[in-house]
Amino acid sequence: MKIKSFVKKFLKYLVLFFVIGNISCSDNIHINKTLDTLPTIFPDYTNVTIPYNIAPLSFKLIDSAVYTKIYAIFENDMQQMEIKAKNGQFSIPLSSWKKLMKDAAGSTISVTIQAKDQDQWISYPAFQIFVAPEPVDSYLVYRLIEPGYDIWNEMGIYQRHVEDFHESTIINNKRTGYGCMNCHSFNMQNPEKMLFHLRASHPGTIMINGDKIEKLNTNTEQTLSALVYPSWHPSGNFVAFSVNDTKQIFHTTDPNRIEVFDFASDVVVYDVNRHEIITSTLLNSNSIFETFPSFSPDGKTMFFCSADTFPMPHEYNKLKYSLCAISFDPESCTFGTEVDTLYNAKLNDGKSVSFPRVSPDGKYLMFTLSGYGNFSIWHKDADLYIIDLQNNKTTPLSTLNSNDVDSYHSWSSNSRWVVFSSRRIDGLYTRPYIAYINDAGEPAKPFLLPQKYVDFYHRFMKSYNIPEFVTSKVEQNGFKLSEIAVNDTGIDVTFGGTR
Repeated sequence: MKIKSFVKKFLKYLVLFFVIGNISCSDNIHINKTLDTLPTIFPDYTNVTIPYNIAPLSFKLIDSAVYTKIYAIFENDMQQMEIKAKNGQFSIPLSSWKKLMKDAAGSTISVTIQAKDQDQWISYPAFQIFVAPEPVDSYLVYRLIEPGYDIWNEMGIYQRHVEDFHESTIINNKRTGYGCMNCHSFNMQNPEKMLFHLRASHPGTIMINGDKIEKLNTNTEQTLSALVYPSWHPSGNFVAFSVNDTKQIFHTTDPNRIEVFDFASDVVVYDVNRHEIITSTLLNSNSIFETFPSFSPDGKTMFFCSADTFPMPHEYNKLKYSLCAISFDPESCTFGTEVDTLYNAKLNDGKSVSFPRVSPDGKYLMFTLSGYGNFSIWHKDADLYIIDLQNNKTTPLSTLNSNDVDSYHSWSSNSRWVVFSSRRIDGLYTRPYIAYINDAGEPAKPFLLPQKYVDFYHRFMKSYNIPEFVTSKVEQNGFKLSEIAVNDTGIDVTFGGTR
């Protein structure tokens, strides 16, 4: 018994030894000089607002090479934590970070960097990390793909536990013939109600409803294409989709490297229980391009993007999409008789709308504005805007926007957080940024999704595509999904007419 007790104590102190290797005491440091400017760090976590359940914010001091020793001191009203840099990088142990975050909701953490420059110690002014009182959804789902979209081999849909650094595969195309898979979507951030499309190899739409998995063949004679961009009705009984005749071109000199545009597009609604597609004459017109549907949280309104047609592809840069809305009655599965315009592209500086997404509390609608077209993920002028649905006031989200692409976005289930894709680091790869939105619809400074290793984003050669929050882990087995995708002949979806 004494030997077992000794071994337990030995292991306990051994673990403590390794933790202390990264956490060091700087009580004896005498500061000779305090600088005037905040430290330049990557990722830029200075003065950001974070959820208390986020993974540790590891970062690097950019000018660390001139120093021989560097410490970062994290302080709040309850405790202090000191981290010693290794090669200029501050890697915070998960256990230490969680201890710091305990009871930190609604408070502020002060971070001071102290560094030894030859024989003297300097200190940077402290920066703040604000800890919001509301948590973020615990999982983030995204597709990983090479940024060019014209040449790729392996791709997949993955999920990241944002409270630590664990990433797992939902499905990878290695088991499905290396075809494209895209447009993953969830019903109200519910991981048990999910869909995604397979293209080229074993084409079809995979719909997950709890333990029930269906493969759908969604081409019909009456619609332009198979189903494309989705939005679940909150009841789970319907999904709005666009149907699109889409093409893409690749520029050699234009700053917008890739252009994706439609020769035609409509909006339809899929009845999950009847395996039937319906539409309206107001959503299905030869003279109008309709796309990117998005249901409101109460299920009574469907928002979408709409543009007058132009000869394509010759005048692709003249397409200006407005933000529109039409009522929907889930009981009778019918649409309203009028279309409302919330943002008129012809009247508002000639900008074009894409990706309308409503907050789960129904108060705000976030969307992307760019110079033309609807596929703004490659438009360098793409920025995020928000509409207060109580008064239809439109406001640019300047705090979130950068000098490069800021485009696709989704809300957390509590309406307090958004995740959006941005190319602000290098103009090439999209990375996920998270931002707090307060009750008045005002954003805080966004932060880059934390990774365990600081240099991760500089060496990872894939883009994060369609980041979507979900409340918990997607439990469906990827092997089972692949088996259904490859071997199931699929259910033929029918066209139920225009209503």
